[in-house]
Amino acid sequence: MNRNCLPYFKEAFRRSAASIICCHNHPSGDPTPSREDIEVTKRLVECGRIIGIEILDHLIIGDNQFVSLKEKGYM
Repeated sequence: MNRNCLPYFKEAFRRSAASIICCHNHPSGDPTPSREDIEVTKRLVECGRIIGIEILDHLIIGDNQFVSLKEKGYM
């Protein structure tokens, strides 16, 4: 498992969560996922499978809009 994933799951462990939703903003205002956003999402989903915490979605927020990576088929 990639150790870079662990901070994302820290609070989920504390609360015995079965799943989480990740989200972040793009200060540019454009919520279009970058290549890095997609790669990080795939790593988080993989890590979640290993430790038993499902990633339900990854949302990117910008200028009163959002993009769901799940809806876009990236997870």
